Amino acid sequence: MAIHDKEKLAVPHPPLQEYYSEEAQRRKFVSELFDKTAHHYDWVIRAMSFGSGNWYRNQALLRAGLKPEMAVLDIATGTGPVAQSISRIVSGNGSVVGLDRSINMLHETAKHMHLPLVQADAGVLPFPDQSFDFITMGYALRHVDDLHGLFSEYFRVLRPGGKILLMELTSPDSRLGFILTKFYMRRIVPLIARLGTGSKDAKTLMTYFWDTIEHCVRPDGIIEQMKLAGLEDVRRHKVLGIFSEYTGLRKA
Repeated sequence: MAIHDKEKLAVPHPPLQEYYSEEAQRRKFVSELFDKTAHHYDWVIRAMSFGSGNWYRNQALLRAGLKPEMAVLDIATGTGPVAQSISRIVSGNGSVVGLDRSINMLHETAKHMHLPLVQADAGVLPFPDQSFDFITMGYALRHVDDLHGLFSEYFRVLRPGGKILLMELTSPDSRLGFILTKFYMRRIVPLIARLGTGSKDAKTLMTYFWDTIEHCVRPDGIIEQMKLAGLEDVRRHKVLGIFSEYTGLRKA
């Protein structure tokens, strides 16, 4: 792969003209959208997953090697669903810090969880080198500005032997799977979000959610950026053809 191709892959997806016209507007659009929909977010994701999200997150964390007593950073913690699962696994002697760019998302998390919460950008982590044993990011890879910068920061704050787990949704490879998934995610889920919350912004959030999935860099591009940042033993585990679990290790 040529160097300029690798640089292109550092952006998770091209600008989506329906929402913003150029890359420089992405951050403002995404931040405002998540701030506006924070108080609806838990309801929408439960409805979208038919209530199975907690079980799946727990299984993904265990598959990736999360263990009691680890110090964990949950990036893009949102309203805290992944952090809740982490807390149950690491128990009393472990720790979890939640980080998100959206202050309203963090306010929602603080309503039902007691853990350190940090408002910051995932690409510029406000932590010393080698601070954590484990880093997680749930369904937010598509919303960052620069994949290479993101993974470089992950590498920096991981301790030797530390691991990352990125949970993402990936559009199916098969034509039929793609058509059915797109119909559900772009038509049915936004409609449910609108009717269930009464919020136009919630509907926009879920429409945007699918559009970022459809146009996201394919898995081999994500894996390549993880390796370029220094992570080793990089792997992707697939579940039901749409759930992707990316893991990587800092060996030194």
